[in-house]
This record gives sequence, structure tokens and C-alpha cells, in this order.
Amino acid sequence: MEFKDQSLKQIIAEIKSGKTTGKEVYEYFLDRIKTLDPKIEAFNLIHETFKDQDIHSPLAGVPIGVKDVFSEIGIETTAASKMLAGYKPPYDSTIISCLKEAGFSSIGKLNMDEFAMGGSGENSAMRITRNPWDITRIPGGSSSGSAAAVAAGMVPAALGTDTGGSIRQPASMCGIVGFKPTYGRNSRKGVISMASSLDTPGTFTKTVEDAAFLYEIMAGYDAGDSTSLQEPTTINPAIWDKKDLKGIKIGIPKEYFIEGIEKGVQREIDGAIAKLRELGAEIVEVNLPHTEYGLAVYYIVMPAEVSTNLARYDGIRFGHTHGGGADIALSRSEGFGKESQRRIMLGSFVLSSGFYDAYYRRASLVRELIKEDFKKAFEEVDIIVTPTAPSVAWKIGEKVDDPLKMYLSDIFTVNGSLAGIPGLSLPVGYSLPEDGGTTELPVGFQILGPELGEEKVFEVAHVLEQAMKEYVNGKKPDIF
Repeated sequence: MEFKDQSLKQIIAEIKSGKTTGKEVYEYFLDRIKTLDPKIEAFNLIHETFKDQDIHSPLAGVPIGVKDVFSEIGIETTAASKMLAGYKPPYDSTIISCLKEAGFSSIGKLNMDEFAMGGSGENSAMRITRNPWDITRIPGGSSSGSAAAVAAGMVPAALGTDTGGSIRQPASMCGIVGFKPTYGRNSRKGVISMASSLDTPGTFTKTVEDAAFLYEIMAGYDAGDSTSLQEPTTINPAIWDKKDLKGIKIGIPKEYFIEGIEKGVQREIDGAIAKLRELGAEIVEVNLPHTEYGLAVYYIVMPAEVSTNLARYDGIRFGHTHGGGADIALSRSEGFGKESQRRIMLGSFVLSSGFYDAYYRRASLVRELIKEDFKKAFEEVDIIVTPTAPSVAWKIGEKVDDPLKMYLSDIFTVNGSLAGIPGLSLPVGYSLPEDGGTTELPVGFQILGPELGEEKVFEVAHVLEQAMKEYVNGKKPDIF
């Protein structure tokens, strides 16, 4: 039986009906990983043996890919960095515990940009993951392996983390659904930190309904995470029966539709907006006046938190060590990659005496203005939509020596992260890259909701997904 094209919910239905078993599903995907991963290089570690769980659940044995930043007891977890080589956590992260209790099986650790710092997957100390649509191109980042594995049909779903776009942007590049909930909805306990006020665990799936299914399993209060929210997380199942968007008001922020968006991307985004209107949604323009400051704010706040979080790694108990641990400075300079070092130094600078007020404090104040912009906009509309990224996937190596160009790939996602609101990237079409490439590549459409507005995000995304299914599902990566 073939499962590569099936959604998570479809696979579970097959198990419930007795047509297959969790073990058969796991072994199918394991074989697919062994066949395809030498080309894609999405996995840092593969669990090659199926472990029969004593759980009476239709999910028992269904595999899920795990970004190499989620702690799994006794399993090497590296954040794709030499500084964590050999580290085996003594406990499971809360998210992993929730999935295990539901019956899911981790099938392996997925590659990523080191400590989740990067937008292409090229900053891993382990390997460079490739885009299944064109293996000469990046899959996006930082959750590069997670996005590529789902897009290639090596797993039905995967975990990721989103700090400034690290789920939504690679989902766009790989043509799958990437979902980031409200900050605090999913526990960060046991997730290796990058920027603590921004890090948000989320998922990559084939469908919106799969994303909502995993969200309900993963979300909830956790006393082990001081930022965890206590509000209910259930989704009204009636939303899956909706066929139109009548009565829904959708905002288009003029600040996001700027020069620099590739023409093919703009065409597909315009088509998705037209489809929303056709489905009965009221489309209105909204104003997010502090949008232009988002990238600058993000690249002050995030590195400041990075420098603090990564200060704990010294190479003594695990990870790269210089001279048996005698010189911590050299262990760190050799163990951290170039991008990690860049952000540590930038963060240390903006937090240093004499510069804290000029940079970090001011950026934190502007961050509050960005949050307020979204709050006011959501008083007028139910949902805001934008492109997920200004371009399709670019060639491996094309932007590696130009950090600013790399950072601009997150220009449409960072503000939602700064505001802590839920966001989902939905594939809505394809475009030829403007660098002369001949393979049409996926385009993602970002759907943002108000704080705690996950249900409305899922509702709008699902109705649009169903309306565009025939067009979007008409193409598959050549690797399929």
C-alpha cells in the first residue's frame, strides 16, 4: 500500500479500518527514507527499528519527523551544531511526550540551520538539505529537514520551530502546510532555545486539517514553561464542513505588497486573494504602519536573546572541545558556525553597556507598537493575508555570502512572530524562478489570525485549500 500521497488523517483512517497497521506504515516510510534521503539529506538520525508501543490507539506506530531541536530521552539531539554533538537529553520535551502518549513514533531527527539560525538550511554543521522540487535549491529554513521530508513524502508530518518564520518560510518553499500557533500555545519545555520570547513549536503537514489535528494533541498548558497559556485549545469540527467564507472579513496590508516580490509570486498571491473573494469573503485594506521596522527590530531582539541562550555552551560536558576543555573561548569559536557567531556577537553588542538603551530597549518598544498595529487591525478584520515569502526557493550557495539578502526572505513573517500571533503558510500555486530556472516552484500564502485565533486561521485556510485543491495538487516534485 502506498502512503506517500496520503494525509495523516487518511493514514489513520486506513489503520482504523484494518487495511494496514502502524508497523506497516512506519516501515513504508522508513524504506522511503532509505531510498530518498541520500538525495535530499533531510535526516541527521534515523530510527531504523520500529518500536511496538503498548498504546491502544489508531495512531500507534504512525511516524513523525522531529526537528533536531526537540529533546528525546536518550536520543542525540544536536540542533545541527558541533557544540551539542553527543548530547543525549535525560527527558522528553513536552511536545514529544504529548505525541508519544497519542501513539506517534519518532522516525528520526531532521536537519536544520544550526540552533535554528538561518533561512536556507545551509548553516547546518551536519549537511545541506535539498529541496525535493529541485535538489539544486534550498528548502528554506531554519526547519529545512522537516519541510523537505514532508514535501518528499518521507514522513506524513514533521515538527518544526518558528522564531521569525522558520516553519512558514520553508513550508512556502517546499509547497506544504506550515503552521505556527500563538506564542505560548505549545510548550517550549525541552526545546533547545534560540530566542526565548519568539520560539514557537509547530508543524509541517500535507493538509490544513492535519495541522489542526496535531495542534489539538500538542497544545495546552504546561507548568514547565513559564510562558504557557491556559486558554482552551479545542477546534470546532464544524469548520471542516464549510464550503464558503461568507461573513468573513479579510485584511490586505498595503505595507506587505511592495517592490521586491517576484512577479510570479505576486501573480499566484493575487490569484489566491481573488479566490477568497469568489468564496464570499469581504476583502478590505488594513494599515500596519510599523511594518517597515519589523526586520530591524527582529534582528536586534533575536540576537540579544541568542547571545544569552548560547552563552551556556562551553564544550566541556558535550560538544566540540578545544584542548580537552582548557580553552572555552577557542572551543566556542571552533564549535559554533559562522552565522551563529555573527548573531552571538551582534546580540552581545546590543546588550552591552552604552548600547542597551539605543538598541535593545528601543527595539523592544517598537515591538510593542507592531503588536498594537495587529491588535487594531484585528478589530476590523477576522484574518490578514500576505505572501509568505517574496520569492520561490533560490539556488544553494546563492545568498550564503550576503546575510542581508538571506534575512530579507523572512520579511513577511517576522512581524507576526514579534506580535506572537498564529500564522499558517498554505501552498497556492507555482512560479518559475527569476534566475532562469526551468522548474516551477511552490508559492506560499500566509494566513494570520489574532492572538488565540487558531480556529479562524484553520477555517479560512481549509476552505481556500479545498477550493484550490485541483490546481495546487496538480503538480508533484520530480522525486515523487
